[in-house]
Amino acid sequence: MEVLQIILGILLGLLSIVIIALVLFQQGHRAGISGAISGAAETFLSKNKSRTIDAALKRYTMIGAIIFFVLAIAATAVATIIAK
Repeated sequence: MEVLQIILGILLGLLSIVIIALVLFQQGHRAGISGAISGAAETFLSKNKSRTIDAALKRYTMIGAIIFFVLAIAATAVATIIAK
């Protein structure tokens, strides 16, 4: 059982790093005033491409968060069983 606790701890650590990276890769939703002043016009295709990439990153972040919480609950259950 202690081996399972170590494995769950390692998986939680790795998954937390992956979630942090996914959140950092996501693009901000507002361009700010600098985008309006500089006239940074994007083409229709580049806007849609970034939206699809952002949508995929958002979906992967959501899936990673769900897996993270399930693993955290499992690790707590394993720790509780070992403590008894």
